[in-house]
Amino acid sequence: MRFTIKNNILTPFLIEKPQESRPISSFEAIPQPPLNETYSFNKKLQQFLHGKQLLLDDLPFPIEEIHEHYENGYILYRKGMTKEKNKSTCARCGNEDRALFVCFPCARCDEEHCTYCRKCLMMGRVSACTPLVSWSGPVQTQSDNQRPLKWNGTLSPGQQLASDRVKQAVTDNTELLVWAVCGAGKTEVLFEGINTALAAGKRVCIATPRIDVVLELGPRLKAVFPEIPVAVLFGGSEDRHLQAPLTIATIHQLLRFYKAFDTVILDEVDAFPYTADDSLQYAVRQSRKPVSSMIYLTATPNQKWQKDCHNGKREYVTIPARYHRHPLPVPAFKWCGNWEKALKKDQLPSAVTQWIKKRLETQKQCLLFFPNIDKMDKVLPILRKLEPKIESVHAEDPDRKSKVQKMRDKEVPMLITTTILERGVTFPNVDVAILGAEDRIFTESALVQIAGRVGRSAQFPSGNITFFHYGKTESMVKARRQILKMNEEAKKKGLIAY
Repeated sequence: MRFTIKNNILTPFLIEKPQESRPISSFEAIPQPPLNETYSFNKKLQQFLHGKQLLLDDLPFPIEEIHEHYENGYILYRKGMTKEKNKSTCARCGNEDRALFVCFPCARCDEEHCTYCRKCLMMGRVSACTPLVSWSGPVQTQSDNQRPLKWNGTLSPGQQLASDRVKQAVTDNTELLVWAVCGAGKTEVLFEGINTALAAGKRVCIATPRIDVVLELGPRLKAVFPEIPVAVLFGGSEDRHLQAPLTIATIHQLLRFYKAFDTVILDEVDAFPYTADDSLQYAVRQSRKPVSSMIYLTATPNQKWQKDCHNGKREYVTIPARYHRHPLPVPAFKWCGNWEKALKKDQLPSAVTQWIKKRLETQKQCLLFFPNIDKMDKVLPILRKLEPKIESVHAEDPDRKSKVQKMRDKEVPMLITTTILERGVTFPNVDVAILGAEDRIFTESALVQIAGRVGRSAQFPSGNITFFHYGKTESMVKARRQILKMNEEAKKKGLIAY
């Protein structure tokens, strides 16, 4: 596609392209016509585009109708890509990495070297001749609902304190970190804040790195906000074009949003891939309105965030105890010798074998974490000599969901796993161990999360968590220190009753 600017109006050309036309990225600035309030705009287009940044290919409307809305000030065209001093930037995902830009002969703009971004290619190609299309007309009014929340549960004292802080941050359009231990009941803490936003006609988004969390949160939020449309967004989701006051999405889906949300709640802010991908952090920032609130949720903030909290540079609230008021199980460190050398001889360290046998004998379900798939696959046949029903699971396992469900149904006595199960899974009564806790993949955050699988249920609030190692690491020491510190804080605040 090529464009011209005449009389301060941008005009697109798809087929017959005038000689003076150029790719949109080559213009210094894109003019925006004033809003014509007498124009009869298409409400379906408004619903489709409001709060989004989409490609023309994403829009099931004729280009003539889209452009007419632009001419009347109801649509905003933005450059899909900017270039300054030979440095390209993708406006959708914020990518600036030269290795992720590729030139190709483009049939749309007739340029031999049209540049496109490979970083966000899975959501449609953004190139130098691509406009990003957004709605700039009047916004849709939300239905008047002063009390959309329908929930009769009660919060623990720790949860109530955090809930009040979340509600205040939503009201004041400020940022807040909710630092809550694993199993603290973070979702329930959000209810009043979400309710406050929705009652004020605001749009709310809960974003998380993982699809399984989105699928779990969807039904829970729909149940407590039954009169509010809730969009559940992930790759291939049927709700992709649903305009809803409450959206639950994987972070990748926020690449399609632009100044959409009054409140963004980011779950598992410390988790991969969000922490390692600048484009996802960019997507979260771009999805927020200029005046908005931002709530971060995590059980394991990184060292910088912890330091900022303690130095008063970041607003935060802690929930140092679980809702059932029992202390967090504290990891035991158990030296097991050179376990990798033992594996080469098809053997397990005796300390590990004894730990497993004890659980099998007492019929206590357990998880055993490994640093990688190869080590796990090596151990599985050894363990199946003790119990044939033992299963292994990892991220690429096609039967991952069914194996986890079998564990929940108590058909499997023991699962051996990679870090894929460090978050987002709850088994009511398990013991947990790590073999090779000294491996660098087991960061402080990962170790705290793994320890957090134990004692989550009120019926079974305690359990054993053991780090088998061939040498203690700083991450192990910091993880145990963080857990002890939370227990100490909870005890001082009267949040532990046992």
